[in-house]
Amino acid sequence: MKITINRLDDAYHLRAVNEDGNIVETDGAVQIGGSNKGMRPMQLMLVSAGSCSSIDIITILKKQRQPLADIGVEVTAEREQGKVPALFTKIHLHFRLKGNLEEDKVKRAVELSMEKYCSAVKILEKTAEVTSSYEIIQ
Repeated sequence: MKITINRLDDAYHLRAVNEDGNIVETDGAVQIGGSNKGMRPMQLMLVSAGSCSSIDIITILKKQRQPLADIGVEVTAEREQGKVPALFTKIHLHFRLKGNLEEDKVKRAVELSMEKYCSAVKILEKTAEVTSSYEIIQ
C-alpha cells in the first residue's frame, strides 16, 4: 500500500493520492492558518472507521441474503481537552440501514464488524471507547 501526499498551497492544504489515482484533500483549521479546503486528518480517521465498518456490514448482509437497499452512518467523537496530541476518547457509530431486513441479522452484522472485522475500529479502540447503534428503516 502506498499513498503520496503533496502540498497544494503555502499553508496546510494537501492532496493525497493512492496507487489507483484516487484523491483525498486535507487542510488545517482556520485557527492554525488553514483554509478549510479539505477534511482535517482526525476527521479522516472517523471517515475510515465509518467506511470500513459499512463495507463490512454490506458484505455480511449480502452473504446473509438480506435485501439492503441503502446504508448510512453518522460518526460522532470526543477528543481529549487541553492535551497535545489530543486523542479520541469516545467514538460512536450510528448506522441507518434501509430495506426489508431481519433485525437479528443486522445486529449480528454490526457486532461482527465492530468486534472482529473492521481494522480501523480496532486501531481506534486502543485509545477510545468505541460504541455503535443501528436503526432499520423499512
